[in-house]
Amino acid sequence: MNAKALLVVDVQNDFCPGGALAVPEGDKVVSPLNDYLQLFQKNKWPIFASRDWHPEVMKHFKEYGGLWPVHCVQNTKGAEFHLHLRLPVSTVILSKGMNPEEHGYSAFEAEDSGKKTFEKLLRELGIQELWVGGLATDYCVKSSVLDACKSGFKVKLLTDAIRGVNLTPDDSKRAIEEMRDQGAKELTFNQVK
Repeated sequence: MNAKALLVVDVQNDFCPGGALAVPEGDKVVSPLNDYLQLFQKNKWPIFASRDWHPEVMKHFKEYGGLWPVHCVQNTKGAEFHLHLRLPVSTVILSKGMNPEEHGYSAFEAEDSGKKTFEKLLRELGIQELWVGGLATDYCVKSSVLDACKSGFKVKLLTDAIRGVNLTPDDSKRAIEEMRDQGAKELTFNQVK
């Protein structure tokens, strides 16, 4: 029984400095996430990495009525994971945001290459606790954590491995409070050691 799994949310080039939708200091999550990845790999606990995998035309994008510039379009450099993120070969890649009509913020809307949903994969593995880090605190991390809590998983929010967009200054702070209110517990790597 694997009681724990790690979810790395959307650490893609377009969300890092220089990308189409750069999260301020987005690349600063890479180093702490690599520590968590190493820990999970050493213990043979499952690792999942979600990615935005958008079609070229979708409601999510500004030019089609959405909020965001075009980003993480399938098979582009921007959609690739950050070069220094050390995802083990065994990592299960979850793709989301493929429906042109939906935002696809949450990893719980994602599926693996065999079209299996994230929740189904977690249930099959007997996962009870999900550790979550990545980008961005106030959107995809928040949506994924809230869905995990709603689905009955215990959640550890890796506060040293998240960064937010902060369209308004306190968005990330409010997002963390909301996640906490729904039962997520904050954790940093120093506390694990």
